[in-house]
Amino acid sequence: QIGNRGTVTEAAGFKVEEDVNRLRGAMKGAGTDEAAVIEVLARRTIAQRQRIKEAYKQTVGKDLTDDLKGELTGNFENVVLGLLMTAPVYDAYELRNAMKGAGTEEAALIDILASRTNAEIRAITAAYIKGSSYTVHILSVPCIESPSVEEVSTFAVGFQDIYEAGEARWGTDEVKFLTVLCVRNRNHLLQVFKEYQKISGRDIEDSIKREMSGSLENVFLAIVKCLKNKPAFFAERLYKSMKGLGTTDSVLIRIMVARAEIDMLDIKAEFLKAYGKTLHSFIKGDTSGDYRKILLQLCGE
Repeated sequence: QIGNRGTVTEAAGFKVEEDVNRLRGAMKGAGTDEAAVIEVLARRTIAQRQRIKEAYKQTVGKDLTDDLKGELTGNFENVVLGLLMTAPVYDAYELRNAMKGAGTEEAALIDILASRTNAEIRAITAAYIKGSSYTVHILSVPCIESPSVEEVSTFAVGFQDIYEAGEARWGTDEVKFLTVLCVRNRNHLLQVFKEYQKISGRDIEDSIKREMSGSLENVFLAIVKCLKNKPAFFAERLYKSMKGLGTTDSVLIRIMVARAEIDMLDIKAEFLKAYGKTLHSFIKGDTSGDYRKILLQLCGE
């Protein structure tokens, strides 16, 4: 995890009692003072928000999440509830929502499972099982970033496996491809991709597009993009969530909430580089509804 690359950092002079009182005041009377809710929750880290939740419970005797749920609606509520969760719980919550009912919101599965480290996936799985009344198996395709002795195989074998599974044969051995991508460490794989391009004359992403289709293609492309440049992957996902007809609110909210404290500064830089406009201007101009105010605060400008 990248240190200090988030737009949300620890609030200086943090006084938990004052924040609790401000939130209580924001929910008094008719309607809710959304500006006060934004001021408190969007400018505190996850750890600080957990302290606010604990203090609120002790002082008020009620659950802060439940109280806010009763006051807020729509996307604004979705953002606020996400901010009140720890990172693994939020990811587990999003995965559960994605798999509810008819069909599956594939974007959520890919965004989360392709971009989280193995340690993060384990924490998400634990949170998922804890929050479920039944045990569920998640097919995870994490990008491993911390090499262990077992994971580091010889460079030649890594290249040979990818080449033979893809361009060198008719049809694609997806299982082998997936094993190579998910079991090798990041630095090793980036070298493999370079060598692959030299020998095959084709970028690994082009090969995936030629050899695969549908959900499988989307998963593999996401894994490779995350390995190459995770902030650029999220910048592209944010851009696509806001361009074209309407806004894909769920994608926009999930990425802004999940990455605000991790690498939002890098995502913003990649967004500007790729699209020539700031992420802030895109959110401001392409998003309808009051929840854009809290997203703009998470964007950090």
